[in-house]
Amino acid sequence: MTSFLTFENLTKAYLEGSLRRVVLQNAQASFAQGEMTAILGKSGSGKSTLLNLISGIDEPDSGRVWVQGKNLAALTEQERTLFRRAHIGFIFQFFNLIPTLTVSENVLLPLELNRLPRSLARQKARDMLAVVGLQDRWDTFPEKLSGGEQQRVAIARALVHDPLLILADEPTGNLDEETGAQVLSLLSRLTREQNRTLLMVTHSLEAASYADRVLRLSHGQLLPER
Repeated sequence: MTSFLTFENLTKAYLEGSLRRVVLQNAQASFAQGEMTAILGKSGSGKSTLLNLISGIDEPDSGRVWVQGKNLAALTEQERTLFRRAHIGFIFQFFNLIPTLTVSENVLLPLELNRLPRSLARQKARDMLAVVGLQDRWDTFPEKLSGGEQQRVAIARALVHDPLLILADEPTGNLDEETGAQVLSLLSRLTREQNRTLLMVTHSLEAASYADRVLRLSHGQLLPER
């Protein structure tokens, strides 16, 4: 497997009042195409910050992030936004579905942002909802769904535009144990079938057990867990 995602000397700090809190300190790691990696860490250890830097939502104080040979630090903010829309899929703890949009409209959103022709976009959305077992909820609003169903819609939305990289931030943190296991099994199967690279930050050892590799974020560094 070739190296797909690399970051080097990644440093990020925030000011909290007059104090400078270092979240990442010269962190570095490399990830292969098709690899599923879990990143463990305490609350406040910088896991979400790391995902924001990898996706280009935030900029590091120093260091570089390379995704498939592209240096995100060299891109303008608009270029990073377009790269993110085209190549990155996000899954969040609280689903982040838009409540005023139906299931289908939520899943169609990434395709519309990427300006896919409407007929093709609708077919891709139908196919993706069938894959996650929710094809019969096309016109349903998120509030009518269970937590597990909402997260399956979120997975469909994250994968529908065939992203190169999937970033999952505590994807089972708001689900009970059984539902969480079902969601992780689905996410693992779909990302492996499509040979996607997945980075999942989590508190959960159970969630981490689905990964090929587990790292721990501690004192601003990424260290092998196993």
